[in-house]
Parts: sequence; structure tokens; C-alpha cells
Amino acid sequence: MTPSKPSLPLEIGLLAVLALLWGSSYLFIKIAVNDIPPITLIAIRVGIASLFLLAVMLWRGERFPRDGKVLGMLLIQSVLNSLGAWTILAWGQQHVDSGLASVLNSTSPIFVFLITAFLAHHKRIDRLRLVGACLGLAGVVLIVGPGVMTGLGQHVGGQLAVLTGAILYAGAAIYGRRFNALPATVTAAATMIWASIFLIPASLILDRPWTLVPSTTAILATLALSVFCTAIALLIYFRLLRTLGSIGVASQSYLRAGIGVLLGSLLLGETISPPAVAGILCALVGVAIINIPRPFRQASPSPKK
Repeated sequence: MTPSKPSLPLEIGLLAVLALLWGSSYLFIKIAVNDIPPITLIAIRVGIASLFLLAVMLWRGERFPRDGKVLGMLLIQSVLNSLGAWTILAWGQQHVDSGLASVLNSTSPIFVFLITAFLAHHKRIDRLRLVGACLGLAGVVLIVGPGVMTGLGQHVGGQLAVLTGAILYAGAAIYGRRFNALPATVTAAATMIWASIFLIPASLILDRPWTLVPSTTAILATLALSVFCTAIALLIYFRLLRTLGSIGVASQSYLRAGIGVLLGSLLLGETISPPAVAGILCALVGVAIINIPRPFRQASPSPKK
């Protein structure tokens, strides 16, 4: 799925698409959760995504790895990228204002830098990328509004939960590079199936979903969330891990806030403030610094074990 000689403009374009898909997921969740409880919504999300990705695998003639150790590694990836991150973020965001939560959740590129610099050894990240990560975070603060930072230090448990979610996303971006030898379809499908194995029984026990009567709008929002914001987004995500690297793919978190503001302006007629415009530009510069100087590398020949 990854071309032998990746094109930087194409990869940056896909990064923007990924930010759009994951940025719009908040809108679909907000619509769907009015009629569908969170755990059931996430269970449906990963279940439909699993079926979609399995269909793509069958169409492409791909198979899951038979190595039990690799399958266990895929479970770890699922915990980092969906099971653990989504659960802890859902809890934390109940206790943190959405603006501050979006800022805290956008710190994953900085955590990628720190984790890679001090713990991981598969690559080096230069100081210029740290500058880009800080610029991107500053852009998110400007987009959301500097006033949201006044709540920092209140509801510490919720804020730590949101930060933990960002750390898990950072870990997923680093750990996910271990699967460069696997097709992105296989990696994405396996992580979603692992998530389904845990979340679907939890939904059946806790929410009794057969008693729910969701509206047509909620159903359509759930389908969009499952297919576009999860299945297709994960295909792009695992591709970009090979071409842009861990911090590069994590930098899409800086674009999500700007995309949310632009969607609000285009679809809801909301006004974009001058600080938000400055923040969008700052985020774009940060993403450019992180990604443009990076030389592309070929996928490694086999998963690291």
C-alpha cells in the first residue's frame, strides 16, 4: 500500500485528510452519543470498522500473521491506539472543559519526541522538530483560545487522564512502526478486531444495546464514524507511520483544532477570530517544520519483536 518512493506532497495531503477524518469524528460522536451510550458507540465503531477492513483484506487477498508473538504485539497496539486511549479520554473529558481537553490531547507529538529521545532507539529526532512540536501546540492554544489555560490545575484527575490519552497515542505512533512489514490493512484490521473482542461484550453487559432505539441521524453518524473516521483513517495512519514517521503522523493532532474551526465557519456560519487565524498559521508552520525536513525511509523488512 506504500509506494516505493513516497511523494512528500502526497503524504502531507494524506496527513491533512487524516486530520480531517479524526477531527470530524468529534462531531459524529456528539451526534451519535445523544441516542447511543459511549461504550456501545465505541463497540459499534470498532465492530463495523473490523468488518470493513476484513472485506478490504479479502479483496486484496491478504491474511493475518500466524506468529502468536506478532498477534500479541498487535493487541498492545490496539490498547495504545484505541482500547486504552479512547476509554481513558472518554472518562477524562467528562471532567475537563472541551477547549482545555483539546489542548492537552494535542501534546502527543511532544510526548513522541520525549519518548523517542530518552527511551526509543529506532531513530533520532533533532531539535528543529521539537521547535515544530512546540509551535504546533502554541497554535492549538491560540485556536482554542488562551483563556482555556486558566483551568489548568483544576480537576487534576481528569486533566491527567486526557494527558495519559495523549501519551498512549504517542506510544501508539512509536510502537506502530514495528508493523512496517505488514500491510496497513492487516495491521488496522487486527487492532480493530482486538478492540471488538473486549468492547462488544462490555457493551452487551453494561448497555443492553438491543433496548436502544437510535434516530436515523445517530445511525448515519455512527456509520460515518466507523467507516470513514476509523477504518479508512487507520489505513492512512499506518501508511503514514512508514513515510512520515512517528512524530510526523502525530503532528496531525495540531491540524484537528484548525479543521474544527474551519468546519464551524463553513457549516455553521461561525466567525473565525484573528487569534484563531494566527493559531492555524502557527500550527501549519509547526507541522511543516516537523515533516518537510524529514527524509523518507523505506519500511523495515520485518516486525520488531
